[in-house]
Amino acid sequence: MLEEGKEILSQQSFSLLLGEKLEVFEAGTAELSLKMRDDLKQNNGFAHGGVVSYLADNCITFAGASVLGSCVTSEYKVNYVRPAIGERLVARSTVLYSGKRQATCECKVYAKTDNEEKLVAVSLGTINKIDAC
Repeated sequence: MLEEGKEILSQQSFSLLLGEKLEVFEAGTAELSLKMRDDLKQNNGFAHGGVVSYLADNCITFAGASVLGSCVTSEYKVNYVRPAIGERLVARSTVLYSGKRQATCECKVYAKTDNEEKLVAVSLGTINKIDAC
């Protein structure tokens, strides 16, 4: 599944622009990471909230896709718990519930420095299956 997920990620130009990497893609779970760069930070020196939010959104969508197939986010929310300061951001998402056409997923985003991870955001979203276009 991981190689298939990496192929899908390679077709997302915005993900490529940010430098996002798919680390885990298994039934019911996904993990994405992003190396922090100065151009992804806000004026106080930590990751811009939009970057953290995007990482959470994409991660919950990958988790949903692991059980639904082709899908999109229909809604999600993000709670920021501390500034995202670190060398890398890591998002880990799991499917909490899945039906035939919809999944509810959660995601936790961490800022990572060396071997230390700090929780920076928590997200909850609804992912809907889409029919082939």
